[in-house]
Amino acid sequence: MDQLPTFPEKLTVCVERLTQSGVSALSGLFDLTSQRLVRYATTITRNQHDAEDAVQATLVLVARNLRKFCRTDQPWPYLLRMVRNESLLIARRQKRLIFAGSLIDLSTHRSVDELETEENYRAVWSALRTLPTKQSEVVVLKIWEDMTFAQIAEVLEVPPDTAASRYRYAMAKLQQKLDPVDRPERANGTERTVPRA
Repeated sequence: MDQLPTFPEKLTVCVERLTQSGVSALSGLFDLTSQRLVRYATTITRNQHDAEDAVQATLVLVARNLRKFCRTDQPWPYLLRMVRNESLLIARRQKRLIFAGSLIDLSTHRSVDELETEENYRAVWSALRTLPTKQSEVVVLKIWEDMTFAQIAEVLEVPPDTAASRYRYAMAKLQQKLDPVDRPERANGTERTVPRA
C-alpha cells in the first residue's frame, strides 16, 4: 500500500512546479503552507491578522524573487525565515505593547466532533501566548513543524544549543501552566491543598 506524500515531499513538488510554471503555480505553495506559516507567524506577532499579513507579504516576496526561492536547497527553513522576518517587521511597525490574551481567533485544524481537542488547542495556545516570543517560536517549530534543533537554529539564526535551551525553558513553563500539580494555596493565613482541575 502506498503511503501519502509527506509535507517535505509535497513542498518539493510545489517548488518543481514553481520552477517549471512560474508564478502561476504559486497558489499550490500557498495552499500547502499558509496554515502552517500563519501558525508560526502568530507566535511572533501575537495577532492572527498581523500573522496573515506577514504570510501574504512573504508570498509576494517569493513571487518577486521566484528564481532565488526555487534555487534554495532548503525551501521550508528559507520560507520560515522569510515569514519570521516579515512578522518581526510588522511587530516593530505596530509599536504597541503585546498583552497576554487569548488566541481564540487562531484557526486550528479539527473535526466538528472534537470539542475537547479544540479546548486543549486553546489551552495550549493560551499558555504558549504567555511565553516570550523567542521560546514560543521554538516550541511551534519543534512540535508542529517537527524540526530538529539544528533546523530550528538555521531558521532563527542562533546556535543549536540556544534553540534547545529555549525549548527546555518553554516546555518547563508550559508544563507548569497546563498541568498544575496539587499545589498549596493560602487561605486565611493557613495552607491548604488545591486539587487539580
